Amino acid sequence: REAIEKYLPFQPPLYSLEQLTDRSERFLASEIIREKILMNYDKEIPYSVEVAVEEFKEEGNLLRISAVIFCERDSQKGILIGKQGAALRTVGTQARKDIEAFFDTKVFLQLFVKVEKDWRNRERKLRNFGYQLEHKND
Repeated sequence: REAIEKYLPFQPPLYSLEQLTDRSERFLASEIIREKILMNYDKEIPYSVEVAVEEFKEEGNLLRISAVIFCERDSQKGILIGKQGAALRTVGTQARKDIEAFFDTKVFLQLFVKVEKDWRNRERKLRNFGYQLEHKND
């Protein structure tokens, strides 16, 4: 470590010590939701979904979040929602609790599931979801 440090230039910190990340609060909320999907579903479901936070509003001591879980097929939508909405409710409850703990406030979380056929193979959709691509196919 000493050998490397002597060659590094001195500069002030790029971020304050209080700053945890350079990502937005919307992104962090979507990642918490994605984590719960990974924990609760088997096989291809977690790898065929993307979460988009459409609303992120602070209203006093309440954080109102509305997010859409995009999947590629109608059959996946049914699995994500589960019988009488039970599976989606489980994901939502777990995500809401973690988001409340992370942001230290009460959260009203609405989750919706929409089918976006073949989104993983469409460059425009990937860019809309925040993926950075090196070549253009779409």
